[in-house]
Amino acid sequence: NNVRQVTNMPGANWAPVFTPDGKQILFASNYEYERGFPFNLYLINLDGTGLEKVTYSNMFDAFAMFSPDGKYLVFCSNRNNGGTRDTNVFVAEWVD
Repeated sequence: NNVRQVTNMPGANWAPVFTPDGKQILFASNYEYERGFPFNLYLINLDGTGLEKVTYSNMFDAFAMFSPDGKYLVFCSNRNNGGTRDTNVFVAEWVD
């Protein structure tokens, strides 16, 4: 069996993507919040160590992807929506 679990955290841990160097996984999670919301982006090493919070939103951040050259991160978020339920696409420079 070549499948192994990387996260072992409560809540929803989903929408994973490898970092451009292939050494870590970026994923969305609500594990810090008992009410199941918000979702933020986290990095974790392939062996499940080194968990690091990447976004600090009180809304929804998920569906992250890296640009082909690894210089940018694109993700969907409810931030800056004026209190509506609108979800928009954001781009950030990726600084490793």
